[in-house]
Amino acid sequence: MAFEYLAYDLSRGEEEVSPQIVDRSLLRHVDNPFDLDAGEFQKLFRLTPDLTEDVVSQLDSHLRGSRVTAISTEKQVLAALRFFATGCYQRPVGEQWGISMSQSSVSSSIHRVTAAINSSMFCAKVRFPMTQVERQAAKEIFASATSPFVGGTIGAIDCTHVSILAPKRHEEAYVNHHGYHSLNVQMVTT
Repeated sequence: MAFEYLAYDLSRGEEEVSPQIVDRSLLRHVDNPFDLDAGEFQKLFRLTPDLTEDVVSQLDSHLRGSRVTAISTEKQVLAALRFFATGCYQRPVGEQWGISMSQSSVSSSIHRVTAAINSSMFCAKVRFPMTQVERQAAKEIFASATSPFVGGTIGAIDCTHVSILAPKRHEEAYVNHHGYHSLNVQMVTT
């Protein structure tokens, strides 16, 4: 990364560059997470590079900005995926390798990506098996899993706590059994 800063400084000629002012739009293009090997990429973002590129292409029309300085759809999706994968605070997500975004940009990206997924992909991709054929197919998938589910399972549910900042109202209602503030999130899979 130091070489990129040096190249940037040299490309600006004789101008004095303040170390406190960093052109974030330049930093966004310095590192590309898609240059990682597939295993490392999946550890960071919980999706394969191919699946992530597919999500980016499906959400592009919803997330593409009209300004020249707009954050790319790819960066918005990567920031949101990293946040979803870690449950970390937004500032560290933006400071991580290959994202280089402010906390407010990460927050905006998370909201925009979530809304785009909910409006364009969620109903088409997520649904409970309704027909007898779909239910039979789900039973076969669960029965043939590495640790098989027996008894005709067609779905599973799990919960996790997602850390949040303490809300101003009814703060006590958000303290979990581990003593920190969180939302209990449930997921159903078929």
